[in-house]
Amino acid sequence: MAKDKDKAPEEQPDRQEQVFLREVDEAVREDQLKSFAARYGLVIVAAIVIGLGSLAGWIFWQNSQNEDSGLRSEEYVAAIDSVRQNNLDGAATALESLMEADQDGYRAAAQLLQANIALEKNDPEKAIAGYAKVAADTSLPKPFRDLALIRQTATEFDTLKPQTVVDRLKSLAVPGNPWFGSAGEMVALSYLNMKKSDLAGPLFAQLAKDDSVPATIRSRALQMAGVEGIDAVELDDDEVKATPLNAGAAKGEAKE
Repeated sequence: MAKDKDKAPEEQPDRQEQVFLREVDEAVREDQLKSFAARYGLVIVAAIVIGLGSLAGWIFWQNSQNEDSGLRSEEYVAAIDSVRQNNLDGAATALESLMEADQDGYRAAAQLLQANIALEKNDPEKAIAGYAKVAADTSLPKPFRDLALIRQTATEFDTLKPQTVVDRLKSLAVPGNPWFGSAGEMVALSYLNMKKSDLAGPLFAQLAKDDSVPATIRSRALQMAGVEGIDAVELDDDEVKATPLNAGAAKGEAKE
């Protein structure tokens, strides 16, 4: 016989009551779920939509950045190719879209190249203005600004007061600085123009002994050091360092 039939008659109502309570509990849970969905469903859906939208926006931004960088690269390469082919007008045109690019590197490189083109086209005023713009733009990386300052000063060197050159470049005219060669040579020449050979000679000697300085500058510096009575070939590194730029500057200031 079935187990239900084996049970005592008084146990069967209890079982029926348990089934009834379970059905009621399920109905209550279903009603609570519907109530929760009605109250917070839109919020949850909105949050999901916003999250997916943000993710899609970020992916789109990343792709657009990559695409934009690729485009900028192609434009800059086109400008370089035009310069190599001596098509300066074509290069200048190719650079126009890069002059205000969002990427600092491309913007600085384009502005510097545009100034170089102006110099090649015998327009020093435009070139100087271009270099000065880069040098003064603090939003650009310092190496670009330092290079622009070097190029600006070299372009207008003959028209500047020697003290102006020293003031501009003295911080770059020190051993270990990437621009020591170019900046140091101009500062040393400016010292000569200021009749401060006691400052120029040691600086020329430093330039001549520094292996990081371009060979052409070292060769000129060696000759100029000799003119000032310093044999940079015979001096060892310690002897050259014993007459640093700053020490010489202090001596010159004391004489004044």
